[in-house]
Amino acid sequence: MVAPFLTPIALRSDAAMLLPLCSTVRAGFPSPADDFLHKHIDIGAELVRHPHATFLLRVAGRSMEAFGIFDGDLVVVDKAITARHGHIVIAVMDGEFTCKQLYTKAGKTKLLAGNPEFEALGFQEGQTMEVWGVVTSCIKQFPI
Repeated sequence: MVAPFLTPIALRSDAAMLLPLCSTVRAGFPSPADDFLHKHIDIGAELVRHPHATFLLRVAGRSMEAFGIFDGDLVVVDKAITARHGHIVIAVMDGEFTCKQLYTKAGKTKLLAGNPEFEALGFQEGQTMEVWGVVTSCIKQFPI
């Protein structure tokens, strides 16, 4: 089953989005000295390598959960990166977007799901598949 996506959203590269980066976070007790480690980072610079070729897509479906990509997440997609075996990609298959892991070995190309409930997408005579871009990041939002 091919998961539907919304229209790609281009990321703006003309305005920096500076957010405070306070420190790293530990899974134990924080150091009191960490209270004084304040600087700002540009989220766009962290997530975007090629501003004019980078887009956001919202994921619909459960086929990529083993890769940490869940229904409703935003994926950052870079069209300037050449896709290789093992990359998570956005592919267009028979005119529909899908997010899958690219498999290219032994002369075979498939799109693999990250959920055992979903079969790999192979290609049959007459089908078209184009890698549209490479997923470079996943943005999650938690309910508040």
